[in-house]
Order: sequence, then C-alpha cells, then structure tokens
Amino acid sequence: MSKESEKQRWQRNFADLLQELRVAQTGVQILFAFLLTLPFSNGFTRTSEFQRDVYILALLSAAAATAMIISPVAFHRALFRQGRKPELVRFAHRMATGGLAFMLVAMVSAVLLIADFVLDTGIAVVLTVITGLWFLTFWVILPFVRRNWGDDDIDDDDDDPVVVNGD
Repeated sequence: MSKESEKQRWQRNFADLLQELRVAQTGVQILFAFLLTLPFSNGFTRTSEFQRDVYILALLSAAAATAMIISPVAFHRALFRQGRKPELVRFAHRMATGGLAFMLVAMVSAVLLIADFVLDTGIAVVLTVITGLWFLTFWVILPFVRRNWGDDDIDDDDDDPVVVNGD
C-alpha cells in the first residue's frame, strides 16, 4: 500500500469536504427557497408577531447558512492554482461548521414557526426543543463522542478488514 503525499492528502480532504458540502447545500437551499416564498402564501397574513419574528430568524439563518456553505467555492476560485490547498481546506472546514450551525438554527426555527402556526404554542415549543435536541444529537454529540474512537487507526477512511492467519 503506498502512502499519499501531503499534497494528495490535502486534495483528498478538499474533495471529501466538497462532497459533504453538496449534501448540506441542497438541504439549506430547499429550506431557504421555502422560506423565501412563505410570505407570499395566503395564510401568512394570519401569523402572529411571534411567528413573524421566528420567520425572520429562520430566514436570516438560512441565508447565513447558504452563504457559508457556498463560500468555499468562491474562495477556491480566488485561490485557484496558487498552491494554497491547506489554507482552502481549513477555511472550507470553518465555513462548513458555521454553515451547519446556522442551518440548525434555521431548521429548528422553521419547525417552531410551522408548529406554532398549526398547534398550541406550548406543544410547538416542546416539539421544537425535541427537534433541536435531535439535531444536536446527530450533528454535535455523536460526532464529538465518536471523535476519539479508533485513535490508533492510521486512516479513518480505511475500511479494509483485518486479516488474521491469512483469512
């Protein structure tokens, strides 16, 4: 098995990050598009002041998430062929992390907005808290707990089974 060079590692890291961002980008763009159209629907005039405030929070959070998740593309264009892949990967990582944080706020706010519109406020808050905890579990807690598993692994992308006694 040949070892990859540092340049190849940075290139692989960037390619992996771009794949992850494609998934997040699609989700946040769909949410952002939905939020952009919401005020033009017939029922929006029936929203309370609280619901409109939550809507603005969701809309601005989705906009911030969209900007941060797409920003590595603009950064890549600005640094293209300058040999600054490590800087690009570090920047893209920070933008992806920040974008996911804003995406979490946008999605939880959207849940609160819709739930409060169709249900009692108390039930809407409980469902929103549960939703927020659900996202935090999968986006923060589990990755943090998993972070130190397999510290002695050479490459976390290496899923080859261990061969024992020639098996």
